[in-house]
Amino acid sequence: MQSGNGVEAPLNPGLVMEMLNGQQRTAALKAAIDLDVFRAVGEGPGDVASIARHCKASERGIRILCDFLAIHGVLLKEENRYRHTPTSATFLDPRSAACIASIAKFICNPAMHEPLEHLADVVRTGRTTLPGNGSVEPENPVWVQFAEQMAPMMRPLAGPLAKVVLQGQSGAMRVLDIAAGHGLFGIEIAKQNPQAHVTGLDWAPVLQVALENARKAGVQDRYTMLPGSAFEVDFDGPYDAVLLTNFLHHFDRPTCVKVLQKVHAALRPGGTCATLEFVPNEDRVSPPAPATFAMTMLASTADGDAYTLSELTSMYQDAGFKAISGHPIPMSPQTIVTGHA
Repeated sequence: MQSGNGVEAPLNPGLVMEMLNGQQRTAALKAAIDLDVFRAVGEGPGDVASIARHCKASERGIRILCDFLAIHGVLLKEENRYRHTPTSATFLDPRSAACIASIAKFICNPAMHEPLEHLADVVRTGRTTLPGNGSVEPENPVWVQFAEQMAPMMRPLAGPLAKVVLQGQSGAMRVLDIAAGHGLFGIEIAKQNPQAHVTGLDWAPVLQVALENARKAGVQDRYTMLPGSAFEVDFDGPYDAVLLTNFLHHFDRPTCVKVLQKVHAALRPGGTCATLEFVPNEDRVSPPAPATFAMTMLASTADGDAYTLSELTSMYQDAGFKAISGHPIPMSPQTIVTGHA
């Protein structure tokens, strides 16, 4: 292996060791969140003893944990005191309005990680080791946790999606939010258009989370719940817009086309279908965040994948949509894909 100046660079197994020890970083961040380390650091003074008292933990444990976080750029260490980086102050300190620490409970859910312990078997069979259809088995309680814990990560995406869907449109409109989860995407449309009525479709326990979020947003009088499976319930259209946020990636292409055909039939002529997806480039290895999402789908579903824009466009076309376009969300790994009936 040659360096830029033509000199042979020595081989280094560092990347191999880094990947083999990758679970330490996940465990350390999860432990720091569970122990409330980031609040303690933010409140100061940042020495080991004060952080340990706040977290009700040993000083030895806190020192090693905080050093580990500093090594990996999550905290800063100066003269034996720890302080926030801009990232940890914004996204990990519970005092921040932009804190997303709650997502650790869902992302680190043992049910989501169990298949990774058997990844060789998953690769051999091409499907998850979880029972049935994996994470999308009917009434899976993990989606209640998703609705409750992942809202901080999804909230910044709701505004851009609503803007793309509405395109400045005002006046009476009906919106169907499929796999509504926390409900934030439909709720944001209702906030931006005071005459929009939103129907959230998901499993009944999940919709209770969405309804509570609609109440907090002051739009509960324009929010209707439609419990059940997107493949089975009557959508009761026609709608001006249908949202399919973080849904298609759980299924194979024929299943995606099937649900898109059902969406198309439920839309008014000219109505919009908007998906929110992790969309890698055509090479499937870039950008890293949406490209690596395919591994999550391999481990947790029977047939899911991270689809490229050309693949999603083909699905839309086969379902009868036209004027299909992708709208990458700045500073996000996700893309809004729209099509019109």
